[in-house]
Amino acid sequence: MFKSDIEIAQSVEMKNIREIANTAGIDEKYLEQYGNYKAKIDLSLLKECEKKDGKLVLVTAITPTPAGEGKTTTTIGLADGLRKIGKNVVVALREPSLGPVFGIKGGAAGGGYAQVVPMEDINLHFTGDFHAIGAANNLLAAMLDNHIYQGNSLNIDPRRITWKRCVDMNDRQLRFITDGLGGRVNGVPREDGYDITVASEIMAVLCLATSITDLKNRISRLIVGYTYDEKPVTAGDLKAAGAMTALLKDAIKPNLVQTLEGTPAFVHGGPFANIAHGCNSVIATKMAMKLGDYAITEAGFGADLGAEKFLDIKCRYAGLTPSAVVIVATVRALKMHGGMAKSDLAEENLTALEKGLPNLLRHVSNIKNVYKLPSVVAVNRFPTDTDAEIELIIAKCKELGVNVCLSTVWADGGSGGVEIAKEVVRLCEEETGDFTFSYELEDSIETKIEKIVKKIYGGDGVIFEANAKKQLAQIKALGYDGLPVCMAKTQYSFSDDAAKLGAPENFKVTVRSLKIASGAGFVVALTGSIMTMPGLPKSPAAERIDVDENGIISGLF
Repeated sequence: MFKSDIEIAQSVEMKNIREIANTAGIDEKYLEQYGNYKAKIDLSLLKECEKKDGKLVLVTAITPTPAGEGKTTTTIGLADGLRKIGKNVVVALREPSLGPVFGIKGGAAGGGYAQVVPMEDINLHFTGDFHAIGAANNLLAAMLDNHIYQGNSLNIDPRRITWKRCVDMNDRQLRFITDGLGGRVNGVPREDGYDITVASEIMAVLCLATSITDLKNRISRLIVGYTYDEKPVTAGDLKAAGAMTALLKDAIKPNLVQTLEGTPAFVHGGPFANIAHGCNSVIATKMAMKLGDYAITEAGFGADLGAEKFLDIKCRYAGLTPSAVVIVATVRALKMHGGMAKSDLAEENLTALEKGLPNLLRHVSNIKNVYKLPSVVAVNRFPTDTDAEIELIIAKCKELGVNVCLSTVWADGGSGGVEIAKEVVRLCEEETGDFTFSYELEDSIETKIEKIVKKIYGGDGVIFEANAKKQLAQIKALGYDGLPVCMAKTQYSFSDDAAKLGAPENFKVTVRSLKIASGAGFVVALTGSIMTMPGLPKSPAAERIDVDENGIISGLF
């Protein structure tokens, strides 16, 4: 009988978290338990552990489609596969947001027999990190409005406030609100709005911070708005940084859990992959590398969006160099990129597959030729995939000098990831050390964006709208033009048009506006119609989630 993800997760007996910590080589003095199956790890481990750093392996994917790719599932299955062949491995993943869990996408703990557990906890409140981030975000919002109410000595223009409140839920009703109504004692009326918590800059800050001191310094630099004479106002100006950091002192510690097969896993942080850098925390990644001979991590969405930011932002700031990259694809998704309807994907169609393959090949070429990193394609195999379809993918990737491995981790767990594991080990041992970025920090903001669009997306130029041009001038005047660029665009296409599937050519990307994320340390370039507060679908996943009288949850996926 077919089992759902949550039924599989609940059928496996978990090990006590102390046993997982012991497997990872974590002394109990660093362990802060949250019950029997979760723990936070004290940051002092990073300073005191003398083991040489392990190899970093990034898992990314082709451009996402409704057919699914299985990137997180592959990440977990690869880690379990490496353990199957006797390797010391630790996996580092992002924490799921409640918004997608109750919306349309569902959870983010893997799938089938390649999951991290306790799956229900990870997908719901977990250890409270997101609540702490939301509280810190909203404390800053409250102190900002209170400052204006109490006389506004910083001369803040209420019409130029950029800091929003947040809640970790898909709630379109809160995108644009008017608050401070009800007379003078109830605040200063102004237009306001909410972001989902994962879109808060504090999430990005927490995930890029290297220590509590670095976290506090980054928070101090957060820009909350501008004065009447257009000078930026920061959290430091509002004297909010200390209290905000106090709320985050535990949230900055990585969370230790386990895969279904008992592989140690850090699940920590989760910036919105559209408008932030979309990776788990630097601290969790570094801890995984410190403890494992192999550290397996992932980046959000396809390689054009997630891997680009992982490499150009996270690796640049953290001084990380991946030893290998795994690019996940499915035959089904590639056929969708080739124009095939989702309802027909079970049928063999080499013509649609060949038309969709350029999407995979562009991602592979980017990793190999732009970033100069060794890679392997992992085909997440479905029962309906035919040998002819698989052979076509292998042949096309071989032309680029990249091997293809089949993955059956969803059905077989670590055993289904052994083939990829062996290829990853081979790539790591042949590491060349030629890693380069797609742009240099010395480039202008315009040049950085243009290089990403031309080198990574395959476009032929950038259009800056009038508002973006004005903001470019302000960014330069304020001295922020030396920061990396964080592209905010649709995940469904190389272009800024979600309808352009496959590997589109002869397109330009339109930049609507630019935002300084001074705490995170990047400039966000907004394209298309990216929203920072999603809404729920007509039939949200929340309608199918339930809990029985024994507290057993059902319907999570």
